[in-house]
Amino acid sequence: MARNYVGDDSVRFTLSGICNVDMEVYGGETYRHLTPKRLFPVTGETKYVSLLDENEHEVAIIRDLSTLMKESREAVERALGEYYFVPKITAIKEITDKFGVLKFSVSTDKGDVEFTVKNRHYDIKKLQNERVLIRDSNDNRYEIEDYTLLDKASRRALYQYV
Repeated sequence: MARNYVGDDSVRFTLSGICNVDMEVYGGETYRHLTPKRLFPVTGETKYVSLLDENEHEVAIIRDLSTLMKESREAVERALGEYYFVPKITAIKEITDKFGVLKFSVSTDKGDVEFTVKNRHYDIKKLQNERVLIRDSNDNRYEIEDYTLLDKASRRALYQYV
């Protein structure tokens, strides 16, 4: 199956609900209620965004968001931001380990939260530039942009898990 790549000024995107955009191809068709999803969600925030219809079939791919017109880029970025809502952890109050299940009590840029992590080896990932991604037992994601910038108590609590 051939992939349909879109970009530049040959396409226009507008918001059409939470996490969705409409795509109008100039001189052609209009596609409604597409969900943009990153093909490389960790390393490629602005590159290779797949556009899926309501049946999860790929309609098109945006190679690079920077090629879109400003209004279109903003619409796609907003839909992606809603889909990939990832609170940033700013402090770790406590991590407890009970029978291999970790319970986190943290402060984030969106408020205080508690969550559990079932598998520390798969659900806590240290990435480049001291970045840490954590996935909880409900499949929510949390990010520490640079764990070396956390306060001393937070770094100490996290140290054995990264």
